[in-house]
Amino acid sequence: MLFIEYPKCSTCKRAKKYLEDRGIAFQDRHIVEENPTEEELTKWIGMSGLPVKKFFNTSGMKYKELGLKDRLPDMSQEEQIRLLASDGMLVKRPLLIDGDRILVGFKEKDWTF
Repeated sequence: MLFIEYPKCSTCKRAKKYLEDRGIAFQDRHIVEENPTEEELTKWIGMSGLPVKKFFNTSGMKYKELGLKDRLPDMSQEEQIRLLASDGMLVKRPLLIDGDRILVGFKEKDWTF
């Protein structure tokens, strides 16, 4: 199980504590130091069944600075994925990859194992 987080993020801290409290083993990855690649994102987005937009950190400063709310609708999926792969702060977090299951963000009710 791969847990991708930004350690200063309060939601990531809650999700990590949730996993640790349940004794769930995972590999930890810092989203800025090792940003997901285009290939990883393409695979995970496909597996998740979610639109690419769900993988954007829409409340982040970088998202707002780049005016992505208005720009994303005019971009292809490939362009959006390339943009996500360019900066970990654009990616919604945490991400949990468990085999063929992808969880984006942390909502305890969705994190059942």
